[in-house]
Amino acid sequence: VQLQASGGGLAQAGGSLRLSCAASGRTFSSYTLGWFRQAPGKEREFVAAIRWSAGFTYYLDSVKGRFTISRDNAKNTVYLQMNSLKPEDTAVYYCAAGDGIILSAVRVAEKYGFWGQGTLVTVSS
Repeated sequence: VQLQASGGGLAQAGGSLRLSCAASGRTFSSYTLGWFRQAPGKEREFVAAIRWSAGFTYYLDSVKGRFTISRDNAKNTVYLQMNSLKPEDTAVYYCAAGDGIILSAVRVAEKYGFWGQGTLVTVSS
């Protein structure tokens, strides 16, 4: 499995960015695709995830209503639309993929077996 993340950059507080994660290497019907982030000096944290087949979505509480995860099956790509950005959203964002992740584990980084390179999101105040 290969995951290629893109779309990071600099945004002002209140602005928007869209991250993309192009996935390849296998059929993802049983996979969960997720976004995690790691800010300087902090641990990696779950941001959002989507069940590839059913489309169910899960979010970190602090991004609910601001971020939207979606997927394009035809393009094998997962997106993270980030609106109303805050300086505390500044981090390196990583996309990840995991097979057969149960509901209680979708927020657990260790359950995702495949990771893309990070893309830096910087939000200025």
